[in-house]
Amino acid sequence: MNNPLVVCALNDELKIESSKIDLLYTGVGKINAAISITKYLSKRTIPEYVINYGTAGSKKIEVGRIVDCTKFIQRDMDATGLGFKKYETPFDTKSPKIIDFSFFEKNPINLYLTCATGDSFINSEESHIGDVVDMEAYALAKVCFKYDIPFISFKFISDGADTDANIDWEKNINNGENLFKSVVLDPLALI
Repeated sequence: MNNPLVVCALNDELKIESSKIDLLYTGVGKINAAISITKYLSKRTIPEYVINYGTAGSKKIEVGRIVDCTKFIQRDMDATGLGFKKYETPFDTKSPKIIDFSFFEKNPINLYLTCATGDSFINSEESHIGDVVDMEAYALAKVCFKYDIPFISFKFISDGADTDANIDWEKNINNGENLFKSVVLDPLALI
């Protein structure tokens, strides 16, 4: 059995050493995430499953909680001018608009939230879709969907996706690491 892969955007979010997992840092954003995980998967043995961990904003969940995300949408995809639905990737008949990994069995939290991913940091009072917003999870989920690898994302809510989001994110970026270890990695016997 292969080690699961834990994927995180930044070293500031998670520092961990364990012989039971492989750890990959991707950098920020959908393109960096997609390139990094695809490069990893093309050169290594396919992992048993992939866990994404990172920070996220939310207008629905209080700052300081860790949540699971099993559904993923690309919040900045808008080809409605071509007759497609918002968040739907044009001409991509093999991927659903919402990628759903709710069937993933190794989930110690079981909230089954939706993560809306986009290449913008939300720090305004504008409304947003999904339960949480981030900048990498959808890309990682889509690559795992294409490779047929089970995927789940755990997000530490670092900010309220509002006018103070940048201040709160910088203050909270590394506050979720111990919570992630105790709430997710310990129950999964990965550390």
